[in-house]
Amino acid sequence: MSQKWRHWNKAATKVLWILVILGIVASLPVAYDRIRTEGTSKNVEMIFDYRDLVQVSSYQGNPSAWMNEQLDVLQEAGIHTMAVYQATLTEFSNARRITVYSEQDAARLTGKVLTANENATYLLFTDAENQAKIEPIIRKAFASQEIAVEDWSLNGRSGLKIATPVQNAVLKTMEPDPVAMEMLESKGFHLLPRLSNSAVYDQEGLASLLDRFKAMGVDRILFDGEEVPGYAEEPDERHLEDFAQLLNERGIGIAAIENLRGPQRGFETLAKDTNFNVARLYSLSGRDSALDPDIIADRFALAAKDRNIRMMFIHTAVQTNSVEGRITDTIENLVESLDGPEGAIQRIENYGFEMGPAASFEVAEMAGQNYFRWIAILGAVALIALLVSIFIPPLTLLAFALGVVGTAGLYVLRPHLMEQALALLAGISAPTIAMVFAIRKIDRLYEVGQKMSAGRRLAHGILLFLRTSAMSLIAVPFIIALLNHVTYQLVLDQFRGVSLLHLAPIALTALYVLFYRKNSAFGSVGKILRMPVTIAMVVIAVVAAVAGLYYLSRTGNSGSASGIEKTFRTLLENTVGVRPRFKEFLLGHPIFIAAVFVALKYRHAVYVMIIASIGQLSMVDTFAHIHTPVWISLVRDLLGMGLGIIVALGFVLVWQIIERCWKKWSPLLAKL
Repeated sequence: MSQKWRHWNKAATKVLWILVILGIVASLPVAYDRIRTEGTSKNVEMIFDYRDLVQVSSYQGNPSAWMNEQLDVLQEAGIHTMAVYQATLTEFSNARRITVYSEQDAARLTGKVLTANENATYLLFTDAENQAKIEPIIRKAFASQEIAVEDWSLNGRSGLKIATPVQNAVLKTMEPDPVAMEMLESKGFHLLPRLSNSAVYDQEGLASLLDRFKAMGVDRILFDGEEVPGYAEEPDERHLEDFAQLLNERGIGIAAIENLRGPQRGFETLAKDTNFNVARLYSLSGRDSALDPDIIADRFALAAKDRNIRMMFIHTAVQTNSVEGRITDTIENLVESLDGPEGAIQRIENYGFEMGPAASFEVAEMAGQNYFRWIAILGAVALIALLVSIFIPPLTLLAFALGVVGTAGLYVLRPHLMEQALALLAGISAPTIAMVFAIRKIDRLYEVGQKMSAGRRLAHGILLFLRTSAMSLIAVPFIIALLNHVTYQLVLDQFRGVSLLHLAPIALTALYVLFYRKNSAFGSVGKILRMPVTIAMVVIAVVAAVAGLYYLSRTGNSGSASGIEKTFRTLLENTVGVRPRFKEFLLGHPIFIAAVFVALKYRHAVYVMIIASIGQLSMVDTFAHIHTPVWISLVRDLLGMGLGIIVALGFVLVWQIIERCWKKWSPLLAKL
């Protein structure tokens, strides 16, 4: 019976490979749909923070004239959208709409004596026009929070008295400054309002506000703060569905800010309720606005091309120049980063984009896509079972059967988890299988390799590298098919298990090299456990642990790069348009080819293939960044392979020199 079971498991591998091939073929239409979706949003919108501009103007001798001049400069530089916030008393004061006084200020102005039973806020309007437009907004905002507002005047100027301390009054938000919005609209700017979540949800008030926005041509809003309007801690108090209905009725979309410390609460639900009428936004901070213009331009261009971002939000900052004894800003630096043939706008247009209001992706989905995805799912399960067959052959059929049952169960209970798990396991399986097959090929060629010329060994190394890379990329169609949802492209969902993807293929390749080869130096776990521990072993283990921690620190979005590496990345970007990954063309790929070259002559060099697996898994991981367009990921991998082969030639040359020097000098050293 056991003999038949082994025979069935061995025969099953052929059927599993057929299922894998069918899964790849079925994934192609799904991948084509994703490529079509990525091509539906081609407008890139440059947005400036109007609140920052107002703040900087407050440091100028003639704020109004300076503001008009800077708006013209920014518009000429290519910025045609201004972000306007829900106003505060501070913002109205900076814009010279009102003058705000505390209780102490008002007492000094009026000559009254302070009392212990009153602490109010006082304000005066700067002119009648401002009063007509601003006063109703202020009264409405404070009345909604049951704070009394009454008339107040001083020296013939009209104002208001607000029954709350100034420290509290300046924190209250109200509708955006109508004077500013009318002025910006008259100058031809598109508006991007920023809304925050108020303490009391007001459906009628929001409807009226959105109607005014729509009349001004607003087609997208951005949220300010940690919550979206309508969100509440208690689920039964939330009004996200009501707010989404207001947006849908007016055709207004929302914007998702990239790389927030935490997602804005309620955003994902609101995105779903608005049918994912979402555009991604990159925010350049006030601190970063002082960076070199070339660096800023590079950030904007990469955001549009590599990360499917269509909105560039620009802050400026006030700077104190103690040497010159004056206050400056970064507007001139920002304009330089946008303008000219090497500026961000020209570079973005060179990539095939157009400057204009950002639009959301229009999801393309051909008929029968769900059927294709199910075939791809079956192929992914088969690929995972093939990985099991390498290490535990008797469990091949059982692994496939359990995989099918487990997938069906997860689909019913948690379909999202099913997609994530299969994508991760398929991403681990393909490069591991590819590396195992490469190691087996090296072992088969070893005896013949003793008689091969250096040229033939190098040719075998390059050809085996190309074949292994193609096999590793088998995982890519499955990842695309399993995670083909607009939420991944908008980074509302992300590929999970990046650290595991970066470690598992290395660990499994090491496991195979050390224990599953006939000519293994270790042979079995028991033999290793019986080996005496030496200082050299401890040193090697520590070095490996440090290298592993450093390697993990470079993975994922939190990974950091050195200044030299960043400079080289920029050079590659400007030279070839797409920059390949360093760990592929400088580490994994050259080491793979060089290891094959050496291992065909010196058997134990095959252990270096453990390090070479980094390049193979990295190619798969490139496609796990779903927010990156498919063609960018493909070009990045192909460039990495091409450059890796070139670097490998240098590795092989260095080895040949070392080998010849050793042959020449080792006899002399032996005599010493």
